Amino acid sequence: MLNSRRFAILSTVLFLASFLVAFAAETPVEKPNIIFVLADDLGIEGLSCYGTDRFKTPKMDALAQEGTRFTHTYAAPLCGPSRASIMTGRYAFRTGATNQDRVTQIKPDQETMIPKVLKSAGYASASIGKWSQFGLTPADFGFERYLSFQGSGIYWNTQKKGREYLVDGKTVALKDKEYMPDMMHKFLVNFMEEHLKQPFFVYYSLSHVHSEILPTPDSAPDSKDLYADNIAYLDKLVGQLVAELDRLDLRKKTLIIFVGDNGSVASQSQLCSIGGRKVYGAKGSMHEGGSLVPMIANWPGTTPAGKVSANLIDFSDFLPTFAALAGAPLPANTVIDGRSFAPQIRGEAGQPRDWIFVQLAKMWYVRSAGWKLNQKGELFDMSDAPFAEKPVAADSQDPAASAARQSLQTALAQLNPAGGILDDGDGSGRHGNKANKKKEGKKNKEAKTTTDDEE
Repeated sequence: MLNSRRFAILSTVLFLASFLVAFAAETPVEKPNIIFVLADDLGIEGLSCYGTDRFKTPKMDALAQEGTRFTHTYAAPLCGPSRASIMTGRYAFRTGATNQDRVTQIKPDQETMIPKVLKSAGYASASIGKWSQFGLTPADFGFERYLSFQGSGIYWNTQKKGREYLVDGKTVALKDKEYMPDMMHKFLVNFMEEHLKQPFFVYYSLSHVHSEILPTPDSAPDSKDLYADNIAYLDKLVGQLVAELDRLDLRKKTLIIFVGDNGSVASQSQLCSIGGRKVYGAKGSMHEGGSLVPMIANWPGTTPAGKVSANLIDFSDFLPTFAALAGAPLPANTVIDGRSFAPQIRGEAGQPRDWIFVQLAKMWYVRSAGWKLNQKGELFDMSDAPFAEKPVAADSQDPAASAARQSLQTALAQLNPAGGILDDGDGSGRHGNKANKKKEGKKNKEAKTTTDDEE
């Protein structure tokens, strides 16, 4: 009788123990704060942890050493289309963001952006920095707080577009000797202090290193390399962010993603090298250097330290990744092109992509680990990327090339970008239809004249 009772008690204990183990395994970890740091016009040749021969970036190198560095992250080659993909998790032929001007036509009732997705999981949100590509304000797309300015590369009030900025809808003058990147950093710190007990998402869209390249507060009066000064200040800002997270005891609760929005500008890219070799292509081009960008994921205690991942990452992947980490549902009745790499952030295998897709205007390509196929049907051997792209003859009998062509053609056929929203721009991805713009400008001028006459 006693043995039976002991057996029953032991069985109950074992059952409860197994239940608790299973429950713990299924219970998600604490929702991380997410700070998405987006550098402007920064390709892989801008960071020393990617092997650049020109710069030293110790703070970002430390971020990579303490986290995971990704070597195959791809953006659209220009900032507007790349940021639209980040925010919506969708490709340009679905959103219409095929050129810089078309990005401004995205409306909140048409596309759901990251802050609205995360809000359903209890996240507060802030947008800090460059926003004007989207039109309207960050608040219209779901951000609770924001600091924004017109244009790109805003640093001092000596710049025409740098004389004032917006804070939550109110116009604020940038004072003499105030440095816009420092004002953005202060806003970020204040936002974090206000949300110590609530998970938050910050879209931190930096000015660096977009032109106009001007002296930083740390530049020597006789500096001979202002671009290097700006890289150094960018690195300093990242270090300040990490220091503030430590001070606020948020470091282990916060995922930092650092990434460039497109490749470096050609004028600077040509002055840089990695191991003595130049990256092929630059901002605005459909070559490797136009889209390959640095990316670092750092979440102490969760992200493996010192890991280098060759997984393919697509700019549409950020929205589903952040939703997965936050436990937020994806937008209903919407095609999300991105694939979550949340498992890779946690050091797990996940389900890596077989290919990524890049589009600008009426140009596009799919790229696998070793090959690339564009809208013209041209195949490239990417085994020597990012330094070279080797064209493969259309009649090549090489088995590997033939298999790659077939696989990538299948991927393009499934996407069918030509069947989506077509670009109406000048073909460069920088501008919309100039003829339509002239007509609209003429109409606006006539309308203004009529109004003036009536007055």
